[in-house]
Amino acid sequence: MVEALRYMATDVVAIIGPQCSVVAPIISHVASELRFPLLSFAATDPTLSSLQFPFFVRTAQSDLYQMTAVADIIDHYGWKEVIAIFIDDDWGRNGVSALNDKLAERRCKISYKVGIQPDSSVTQGAIMDILVKVALMQSRIVVLHLNQIVGFKVFSVANHLGMMGNGYVWIATDWLSLVLDSESPLPSETMDKIQGVLTLRQHTPDSDRKRAFFARWNRITGGSPQLNAYGLYAYDTVWLLANSLDAFFNQGGVISFSNDSRISSMAGSALHLEAMSIFDDGVLLLKNILLSDFVGLTGPLKFNSDRSLILPAYDIINVLGTGIRQIGYWSNYSGLSTVSPETLYTRPQNRSSANQKLYSVIWPGETLSKPRGWVFPNNGKLLRIGVPNRVSYKEFVSQIRGTDMFKGFCIDVFTAAVNLLPYAVPYKFISFGDGRKNPSYTELVNKITAGEFDAVVGDIAIVTNRTRIVDFTQPYVSSGLVIVARLEKERSGAWAFLQPFSRRMWIVTGSFFLIVGIVVWILEHRINDEFRGPPKQQVITILWFSFSTMFFAHRENTMSTLGRLVLLVWLFVVLIINSSYTASLTSILTVEHLSSPIKGIQSLAATNEPIGYQEGSFAERYLSEELNISRSRLVSLGSPEAYALALKRGPGNGGVAAVVDERPYVELFLSSQCTFKAFPRDSPLAIDMSTAILALAENGDLQRIHDKWLMQSTCSLESTEIETNQLNPSSFWGLFLICGIACIIALLIYFLQILQQLPPAPESASITGQDSSHSRRLRRFLSLMDEKEEQSRSGQKRRKVDNERDDEFGS
Repeated sequence: MVEALRYMATDVVAIIGPQCSVVAPIISHVASELRFPLLSFAATDPTLSSLQFPFFVRTAQSDLYQMTAVADIIDHYGWKEVIAIFIDDDWGRNGVSALNDKLAERRCKISYKVGIQPDSSVTQGAIMDILVKVALMQSRIVVLHLNQIVGFKVFSVANHLGMMGNGYVWIATDWLSLVLDSESPLPSETMDKIQGVLTLRQHTPDSDRKRAFFARWNRITGGSPQLNAYGLYAYDTVWLLANSLDAFFNQGGVISFSNDSRISSMAGSALHLEAMSIFDDGVLLLKNILLSDFVGLTGPLKFNSDRSLILPAYDIINVLGTGIRQIGYWSNYSGLSTVSPETLYTRPQNRSSANQKLYSVIWPGETLSKPRGWVFPNNGKLLRIGVPNRVSYKEFVSQIRGTDMFKGFCIDVFTAAVNLLPYAVPYKFISFGDGRKNPSYTELVNKITAGEFDAVVGDIAIVTNRTRIVDFTQPYVSSGLVIVARLEKERSGAWAFLQPFSRRMWIVTGSFFLIVGIVVWILEHRINDEFRGPPKQQVITILWFSFSTMFFAHRENTMSTLGRLVLLVWLFVVLIINSSYTASLTSILTVEHLSSPIKGIQSLAATNEPIGYQEGSFAERYLSEELNISRSRLVSLGSPEAYALALKRGPGNGGVAAVVDERPYVELFLSSQCTFKAFPRDSPLAIDMSTAILALAENGDLQRIHDKWLMQSTCSLESTEIETNQLNPSSFWGLFLICGIACIIALLIYFLQILQQLPPAPESASITGQDSSHSRRLRRFLSLMDEKEEQSRSGQKRRKVDNERDDEFGS
């Protein structure tokens, strides 16, 4: 910093540097006062903002993007907690702070962070003390934000402690890739200590210009030193400033300086600050720098509104063998990908989780299996497992009298799942409840957030307010609220024969009997003597014929083809209706039916009758808060026996109209109580336990445990649901439709035949006589329909003669 301040006293118009983020804030303050640009290709501290330092220009990528890439990698592999080891200076602290923010956005966190002295004099003993504490932590994901001297010391000590083997994940920021790029190949003993480590490198796209530059560099230097990404950014920074100065002079810019009275007052100091002067056209030069737009060795050099380089991207590298292996890219445009960012820039932006991909990684310990990322803390501490001390439904969980041990369905599932885990889980059960009544499960869950329990095992329902504060395993029994109500036997009465059909069904069926009778009468009236006679007799014939088809006992014969066709279709319909009616009536008269006035949660809430719930269940809060049922209507019940007694008494005798409880308890209750009916209402360890529970379900052990504790009786939830539904027209509308179409077609054909028998109108009829002619034709049409068919044929000749005489008279 002292050297930089002395250099600023020599009429400076711009500075390329510094190469250290810690020095950058002080020099940036001075540069802002003297109004000359400060271009840094290595100060990556994310807190160096253009708002605070208006003349500071970062010509490389900020660590904000690097920490975003690290957070995306951690989230991609499903890890939730990490440990951060960093250099304890502004650069290290600010970088880890940015990482913590980015992890929080992905619902991850830094569970433990520790800083290391920034100087190279830090001892291996100090590092060992830090890593021993890390080894006792739960997380196995370690992020190193260090410099190369301290970083390799950490790897050396970690290797000595056995922390570079299976189960660990080490992610180093770009300090490691800089060493690998500029000093490759590293000694074999050094490479052996960093096998499986992931690191990042600022992405620079491959190009002919870049390859040509490396060839020239190797000819000049003989290949030593090698260039890393920051060397390329330094080269582009020089060209950026050169192009900006060229534009500055083309715009008439002049290099001139002026003195500041505040600086002159500092004369006599050893730094000779009074020699510093203000660059008069510094604002113009800064403007040209920020408006730069060209392609360098590192890609496009163009700044956005935040004065950051556009299109930030990183290579993701896996240390393997004697070298490195690139497993993918990260870009601020599309996240993680195995495709180069330049290719993705030509496609629509896609940050979906399905699009986030990386190649396989060789992890520490030379394994391809993704590390779980955590273990139980190795400090001898037992997991404190809270268990509800129930007084009812002890088949799920109960404490063995006189011991601190528990038994039941939930306990067996827990122990079987723990036995499937690939690691030991030390735990102890802690009873929750006084043993005289069922404890509140909401309070039990809250004990986890309060730190009194590490986990809870039991028959705990997964509800929304609980999922906000704790993690649940995979459910191993069906859940949901169920209404239990008393069943009453239905008795058949004197009018039971009407019950098979609904009212609409009776009306529709009766209407079709009349319609078919009328249609058959129309079709048979002209040719069948049995369908002729006085009007009263014809009405009786229609009614008798139509309703007698129900029993196939009609005495009238059908003579017309159309009449027989309609009757055939109708008899088929009657056959189906008759069979359905007989079957339904038989069921009503012979099968015992159970019913309840409660048909569901809505009908129950609409009444003013008392409702029972299990003591300690969340059903009380649901009924009162979600359904707005008054708490005065809610009755706490503590056992299955109390359920049965309250339901048998009923609301009029001090009991309840129904009980609302969770499905597992109801199924167990109904297994021994058949006179009631149910209405259905519409941590890292949690993940591993869920996987184990799924394995239990797949191999059949979960079902065997279920049968052991919960299958004890003869009744079932389905056996009580016996109801008979009345038959409705919707079940027969297809048959009625076919019958109706047959009737309409038969009538149309019949009417066309009648029309063909009508004589044509006289051609000599006057216009004024058209109305009378139409009325005569209508009367004649009705007369033909009523006439006997033989009379109609014998009278056709006589009508023809009469028509000829009328024509002659008219003429």
